[in-house]
Amino acid sequence: MQWSDWKNPKRWERLQFWKRHEPPMPAPDDPDWERALINRMALEFLRERRRSHRWGMFFRLSILLYLVILAIAFATSGIGESLRGQTEHTALIEVRGPIAPRAEASADRLITALRKAFEADKAKGIVLRINSPGGSPVQSGYVFDEIRRLKEKHPDKPIYAVAADVCASGAYYIAVATDEIYVDRATLIGSIGVRLDSFGFDRAMEDLGIQRRLLTAGEHKGILDPFSPLVETDKEFLQARLDQLHTQFIDAVRQGRGERLRGGDELFSGLFWTGAESVELGLSDHLGSSAEVAREVIGAENIVVYTERRDLLERLGERVGSALADSLGTLLGLGGMPALR
Repeated sequence: MQWSDWKNPKRWERLQFWKRHEPPMPAPDDPDWERALINRMALEFLRERRRSHRWGMFFRLSILLYLVILAIAFATSGIGESLRGQTEHTALIEVRGPIAPRAEASADRLITALRKAFEADKAKGIVLRINSPGGSPVQSGYVFDEIRRLKEKHPDKPIYAVAADVCASGAYYIAVATDEIYVDRATLIGSIGVRLDSFGFDRAMEDLGIQRRLLTAGEHKGILDPFSPLVETDKEFLQARLDQLHTQFIDAVRQGRGERLRGGDELFSGLFWTGAESVELGLSDHLGSSAEVAREVIGAENIVVYTERRDLLERLGERVGSALADSLGTLLGLGGMPALR
């Protein structure tokens, strides 16, 4: 018995009650020893159930308290952003990770955030903080076109791109639509090119004696099948599509950067440079961070994040949907999409 049992009268009374009503351990020569043992085991089971119930209630209340605190934190952060948005500020939109339809940096999310930022009366300017290796040329093209449309609709609101660690390929496609591009000395930027990834297992299958049975409706429907040999005519067809996408990319860069470009054809070869080199080549304009651009260029040190966030359920749902879509695409031979990265 613990010292706390003596100090707590109610607990002491309960202990005495249980002692009075607890069946004694049966003696070996007791004819009813089986019944006594069963009674004692039943009592111990009830005690264990009560203890388990108390611990279960404790854990449930702890989880509920955690969820309440989390909800309050989200609510107060949203309120904080709303209050900060009532004064003049710099709108910050993050382009982070791969640029793809179901990714955090999808065109839908970026365009929604851009429209809100351009239409916000108190937003003096916009900063696109980019840290992305690129991705879908279609998604990048959507964002590029929308930035140019919004700039024409709101000519008095500047928009700047600030490249962090990486601003490559499709991410650079988006950056050139802004008024100016700021980089760090060590930023990796450029990679103006298009790639199409695939594998070829036809020789390995031949060595292993495995026969490929692919049935298609359409002469070239299995053009990207990794288990079939790539014939020269199909290769020429694919290369022509990549060259066409590359030309569109180059046109967008020339349209966005204009006479600021000081390099030659090597700029469009798929190579990339450091931030310091990119300023000399005209791929970017100045060295600087998001905070410096907000404070020194836009003139509104107060930064409000406009990035569209995804909740947990949405992320889980999109991951499941993405996995199913990718599996179905593989079965139908729809893999190997061109990418700006």
